[in-house]
Amino acid sequence: MSKLHLTLTLLTLTLISTFNSIQSTTFTLTNQCSYPVWTGLLSGAGTPPLPTTGFPLQPSQSNSISIPAGWSGRIWGRTLCSTDSTGRFTCVTGDCGSGSVECNGGGAAPPATLAEFTLNGANGLDFYDVSLVDGYNLPMMILPQGDNCNVTGCFTDLNKNCPSDLRLTGAGDESVACRSACEAFGDPMYCCSGAFSTPQTCNPTSYSEYFKTACPTAYSYAYDDGTSTFTCNSGNYVIAFCPTPANSRKTTGASQSAASSGSGSLAKAFGVSSVTILAFILTSALEFIDL
Repeated sequence: MSKLHLTLTLLTLTLISTFNSIQSTTFTLTNQCSYPVWTGLLSGAGTPPLPTTGFPLQPSQSNSISIPAGWSGRIWGRTLCSTDSTGRFTCVTGDCGSGSVECNGGGAAPPATLAEFTLNGANGLDFYDVSLVDGYNLPMMILPQGDNCNVTGCFTDLNKNCPSDLRLTGAGDESVACRSACEAFGDPMYCCSGAFSTPQTCNPTSYSEYFKTACPTAYSYAYDDGTSTFTCNSGNYVIAFCPTPANSRKTTGASQSAASSGSGSLAKAFGVSSVTILAFILTSALEFIDL
């Protein structure tokens, strides 16, 4: 009986492991920037933990991680990071306050571009978006793999043309991130709080319109759900930092020819239709030209 019990136990564990493997989702984080990016990952309350909460990506480097079924949380990129003489690790943008490369439960200090996910949510669908509600620090796109699901994000570098009263500057007075109006001014009108805490009372502002015009599919303010939340039946996802044809912090737009040539390389790298990528890039570029 003991041998039978052991056999059944091993079989059960194998089946559980196989089931979890089937149910898990793969996120591939890839850095197409010309500079290093340190990823940050934060799990939502009550969701399964991830095997890592932060790691570095050098230019052109990728890293894939297995995401458990039912996970929800956010992913972002930290920039301009360094370790001081005491061994404390900090970043100028997207810092999570942990003092180390692993964020260990810390969230992104704004301004930061966020990729947000809820896997296996209502009706078994994955929900995902790229949010600029907490500001912007670098271009980011979510590229679902398969099932003809929508690409979303912001391929445009908003830092150079960021409104002066929203700019976060680094060394040499260079704009390294673009704050939200809520963070910059603290006004309930911009924060969708107090008397402005409902979709009926909190409306887009000239500041949120700057983000929305440049990045039409990204969240620009708290109640921007209608054009910014996407669903997918299932599958794996690529989260790409700086997915622009020029792969440059200084790039603020793309010509049609540049977008066309860039779309082929993105499609090949991420397994997404060239038509899908091209349509996304051209739409964003044309919107940004009107700024």
